[in-house]
Order: sequence, then structure tokens, then C-alpha cells
Amino acid sequence: MKLLFNSLIFLLLFFQLNAQEKSATSLIKTPKSVLDDFMDQRFGMFIHWGPVTLRGTEIGWSRGLGVPTEEYDNLYKQFNPLLFSADAWVKTAKDAGMKYLTITAKHHDGFCLWPTKFSDYNIMSSPYKKDILGELAKACKKYGIKFCVYFTVLDWHDPNYPIHISGAKADPNANMDKFVMTMKNQLEEIITQYDPYMLWFDGNWESPWTPEHAVDVYSFIKKLNPNVIINNRLKSISTNVAAGNDHSILSPTAIGDYATPEQKIGTLNMKDPWETCMTICEQWAWKPNDNMKSLKQCLQTLIKTAGGNGNLLFNVGPQANGQIEERQVKRLKEMGDWLKIYGESIYGTKGGPFVPNETYAATRKAKKLFIHVFERKSATLSLPVLPGIKVNKAYFLKGAKITYTQDTNGSVTLQLPEQLPNADASVIVLELNTNAGDIPV
Repeated sequence: MKLLFNSLIFLLLFFQLNAQEKSATSLIKTPKSVLDDFMDQRFGMFIHWGPVTLRGTEIGWSRGLGVPTEEYDNLYKQFNPLLFSADAWVKTAKDAGMKYLTITAKHHDGFCLWPTKFSDYNIMSSPYKKDILGELAKACKKYGIKFCVYFTVLDWHDPNYPIHISGAKADPNANMDKFVMTMKNQLEEIITQYDPYMLWFDGNWESPWTPEHAVDVYSFIKKLNPNVIINNRLKSISTNVAAGNDHSILSPTAIGDYATPEQKIGTLNMKDPWETCMTICEQWAWKPNDNMKSLKQCLQTLIKTAGGNGNLLFNVGPQANGQIEERQVKRLKEMGDWLKIYGESIYGTKGGPFVPNETYAATRKAKKLFIHVFERKSATLSLPVLPGIKVNKAYFLKGAKITYTQDTNGSVTLQLPEQLPNADASVIVLELNTNAGDIPV
């Protein structure tokens, strides 16, 4: 009897998984050419911003924790960022060498940075009364930056969403059907009015949000615009909350286009697209005197990400007055200055074939293998074996030739000068006798 019961359970799970797979294969996929273009961008700006900057605490998560809920929910009445300039923000991204920009249109606190018709809790209810998304979309077009939108699934402010405080029990009076309809209506506004290149979802881990909801919303989006790119945070990858919150992998059952490791650099992956999201300081939203990463940390984060075949979505948190801190603007400009010289080794490249480490990371394009050297530990740098591949030439990008030797087994040793051209990251180009992209990992 027990054997029969277990067999029935197995069959039930089999048919359920089979149905999910069929459902996933029937969904509209983002064209490969569009996704390849996205991965070629390599570097984007993430922006977390809203009324919470008046308190300098974390967006969404400090609601009821650090800032009393009632106080948090009424901060919008004081939110008047008179020094906000979409042009200045986007130019900062442009000067940093960034290719796309992602703004938190709605975070977990539910406040909307555009004049949505489906919630009064939006920018037009604040003293400021200007369409932040509209102005950013316009400025992005002006500077040739791809405009993208962050949109959370969960919304602790909306009475129709069952959970009103993180970790609280579900409200029996909430109505998920109405909530999902509001979500669809707001996404339709964003897609039809602002034409985002990519939608960056979040907040998919709470139990009221089911895989069926995710598939429904995904299908709705793709009917509006089949080319819009979607990350892997619309559908939880597991019924287990802890596993469902691991966005660093692209699950076989995911309905999005790419993985999103958070506050860590993803591992070398030539199969699945991925994008690391990381803060330039420590907090996502603005925090007074927050610790900021050094230029070396910033550059090596970007390089190791590209070396792992991923994109970097680098976060800034503008102040309550609407300005990005000058020190952050300066640091981003320093990254842009490096990219003006060495950008060839980042944009449009593949990662690998070597796993990035603390000494170097590699990228590749056409017949060039780019070795990004972070530190001179000795007079020579030995690389892993490149079997059957010959190095024809070695030199610093935009600089002098490098002396090198290559053994018959393909092992390459580079002679390093006493002082590297760039203290944070120097780039050595190896010109090969074959396409570097074909080197196996």
C-alpha cells in the first residue's frame, strides 16, 4: 500500500513538472539578438531613490524597522527634490562609461516615481509633482543610454497585497486578484509610456505570489512588447523561501532572461547570461557618510564581472534633494576615464577562458585575449595552458610591447615591467592565431 502511495505521489509530481515545462516552453522568449545586445553593454547604473532618502535609511526595508511605518508612509508629503536633474543623472552614467540605467520605479514600500492612474501613492501626491520616469526616459534617449525600470512584485503599502510588513501574517481581507490587476495596469503604463529596454523585477519570494501569477504577468508583458528583457526575479525558483531568494543562478524553470547575483560577483558562466548588482557604497538608498568603494575596488569589480562573462549593474543612491553625491559622481567619472582607454577590453567581449582571481582576469574578442593585471606579484605572470593556440604578439593596450615566452604545451609567461601602466588595472593584449572566443573554458 505504501509503495502504491509513493508511486502515485511520484506520478503526480512528474505530471506537475511536465506541465510546468510545457507552460514554460510556450511562453514568448526574448529574441537571442536582443539578449546578446544586452550582454554586450557590460556596464549599467542602478538607482535606488524615493522619499525614504529624507531619513537616510534603506529603501523599503526600513519601513517599520528604523522608521515607524506611519512616519515612513507619510514621508512623500515632504518629498520635494528641487535639485533633481534627469540630465545630470544620465550624464553621470554616460561619463562613467555606462550603457544602460535602471531606476526603482516602485520599491517594496509601494511609492511610485511616475504619475500612475492606479495608485494615489505616487510622485504627483508629493510637493514635487514631476514625472521622474518620463524625464529619465527622455534624458536617456538624449545621451544614448538604454532606459530600464525596476519594479517590485511585493508591495507592503497596497491593501490588496496580503503582507503589509515584512514577515507579517497574511491579511485575510487582501485581494490578490485585484493586486495583480493593479500590477498589470501599472506595467502597461510603464511599457506603453516609457518603452523600457529591460524590466528588473524583485520581491518574488513571499508566499502570496505564486508561479501562476508570475507566468500570467510575464505573458501579459510579452504581449505588450516581446522584445523587453526581463530578469529572473519575477518567478521564485523554488517553493522553499531560502532557495527562492537565490537569484544568482538561472534556474531551468525560470521565466526570465538572466541571473542576478546580488552584492557579489557571479562565477564564470559561458552558458547563462547574468548581471551582478552591487552598490558603490554599502546601502542601496542614500545614507549619510556611507562607506564608498575605492577606485581599485570599483574597477576590479567591473573587470572581474566581465571576466566571468557578466554585466555589472552598479548602484548609486541620490540624496533627498535630488542630487547624486559629488564624491560618487567623481568616482564614477574615474571609472569612465579608465574605460576611455581600456573599454575595448570590456564592451562586447566574452569572459574567460580563465577564472578571474585576485591577480588578473581575462576577457576576449575576435583574435584578442585581454589580460587585466591587478597586481605585480613578481617579474613574471604565468597563464594557464592554451593548448593548440599560438600567441603572435603581446603588448599593453594603448602601450608598449611585452616580452613573453610560450612553451610547446601552450603555456604563456609574460614579463612584467617594474611598474605597471595603471596602478588599479593594466590591460595586456595577446594577439592569437585563432578566434579567442573559441577557446574552451
